[in-house]
Amino acid sequence: MAGIDGGSPSVCPTLLYADAKAALRQLTGAFGFIELAVYEGEGGTVAHAELAQGNGAIMLGSKGTGSRFDEAMKNAGPTGVYVVVEDVDAHHRRAVEHGAEILMPPTDQDYGSRDYMARDLEGNIWSFGTYAPEVPR
Repeated sequence: MAGIDGGSPSVCPTLLYADAKAALRQLTGAFGFIELAVYEGEGGTVAHAELAQGNGAIMLGSKGTGSRFDEAMKNAGPTGVYVVVEDVDAHHRRAVEHGAEILMPPTDQDYGSRDYMARDLEGNIWSFGTYAPEVPR
């Protein structure tokens, strides 16, 4: 199965943004994602982009392109994404330094995780923490 033993992840959250270029800047700058690929569409829109964090990845693009996915997502609300990071406090400091809206500072949870929560420029909720689900092999 893809993503279990390295290589490509088998689950990739996909988000659409009114200003996908600003989202790319925030996700790489404030949240430390690594840009893998960006494909531009007509008029400078982002037709498709791929970003990585650890062994996971997300895909994103511009709203309003008229693609089948864009049409399906037309009335969708914000999305919540959880990302595992090694050092929550350092990650949080980076997000604050880049002006990210913090909804919850680094907090120790009853179940053993330490995490914080932020909102991106278009309302999606990003949680970053130490909890990593175990996937059976």
